[in-house]
Amino acid sequence: MKILHRLLGILCAFCLMIVLLITSVEAVTYWTPGYYEHEYEKYNVTEAVHMEMDDLLEVTDQMMAYLRGDREDLHVMTVVNGQPREFFNDREIAHMEDVRGLFLGAIALRRICAAAAVVCVALMFALKADVKRLLPRMLCVGTGLFFLMAAAVGLLIASDFSRYFIVFHHIFFNNDLWILNPATDLLINIVPEPFFADTAFRIGVTFGLSVLVLFAVCLFFSLRKRQG
Repeated sequence: MKILHRLLGILCAFCLMIVLLITSVEAVTYWTPGYYEHEYEKYNVTEAVHMEMDDLLEVTDQMMAYLRGDREDLHVMTVVNGQPREFFNDREIAHMEDVRGLFLGAIALRRICAAAAVVCVALMFALKADVKRLLPRMLCVGTGLFFLMAAAVGLLIASDFSRYFIVFHHIFFNNDLWILNPATDLLINIVPEPFFADTAFRIGVTFGLSVLVLFAVCLFFSLRKRQG
């Protein structure tokens, strides 16, 4: 029975780690003020797409609202090279529909994992586990294991970002709509591959810091209970 208690604690930790990972993605992509403007300036995006920064940021806001599910379509009018036009063409819209599915799927997965974590704790109480003593310890163990696996994957991706950027798209997309042409598709110019590398790095740092906080809190309570 004690093994089951420990497994439930570790499973709870894994669920919380997935919640933190998805929240880290959301924090970087949605909640970081000035991030897109900084990246656009860094990679001279306004020159590449022949747009004013304010117009480009407005397009970005509309795109992110679409990914969150706050707007139903991606038909966004703007001014490019001094001429009014729709920013996204049919191929880009089709691809972003797939991307939206990933974003909304991740949000749904976070809810499921949060609920699963609560269920794990409830089962530990129902099975009369020493939750106050055992849970912090198992959260430390589970958090440490998950973080080591995530760090290993992160280092692997960092060793050849371009290669694993392509692998990612092959895993999560069942078409070639993600292969865009800089000559005809503006989307690839506003989010070039280095932008994704920067974003992945920020997500990794945000996730790492949140994990360290969770681990430190769990370790504090675990040592406190042991001393008590």
